Amino acid sequence: MHPRILPAAAVNAALFSVLIVATAPVVAQRPDPAAMIAAQTEAMKSFAMLDGVWRGPAMAVQPDGSRTTFVQTERIGPFLGGSIKVIEGRGYDGAGRVRFNAFGIVSYNAATSQYTLHSYAQGYVGDFPFEATGNGYRWAIPIGPATVRYTAVVEDGELHEVGDRVAPGQEPARVFEMHLKRVTDTDWPAAGAIPPQ
Repeated sequence: MHPRILPAAAVNAALFSVLIVATAPVVAQRPDPAAMIAAQTEAMKSFAMLDGVWRGPAMAVQPDGSRTTFVQTERIGPFLGGSIKVIEGRGYDGAGRVRFNAFGIVSYNAATSQYTLHSYAQGYVGDFPFEATGNGYRWAIPIGPATVRYTAVVEDGELHEVGDRVAPGQEPARVFEMHLKRVTDTDWPAAGAIPPQ
């Protein structure tokens, strides 16, 4: 054997040792999952007033400029021990058929101190900055050169949300509005967990 050539096993052992030493500080600096979950759970308390079942009239402006009215419902609740907020919205036409269905997850990143809404609606998926305002929330969807800005206020058992289209050189235009009343508590989505046996 040539003195400068090491057996494969020795090379692998040496590389493994270097890898362990190099990654040890990274592993040691890894955030504590319990602390991260606690920070997320604490941050999500800003949206506790949203929990429950909501129902009321809503209006949306269609792409052709026409307005449509419908009954909007929302069911909102905590999940993963309260570290995220889960939202399902349904819009019903006059015949009681579901014409709009959306699902969202609000989460908090303790490292950046920011909330995010992960949304599924009408075939689209997106992540949007979400902001607690003390008595509601704000978020926005960029659509080409325009932005639809949503603002909600929750007071006295009512949730009032509006969406305004804001485009360069134009006045804001109202494209969405809903006035919901809190109907009842809900144990969704945490209820119905599968037991171990």
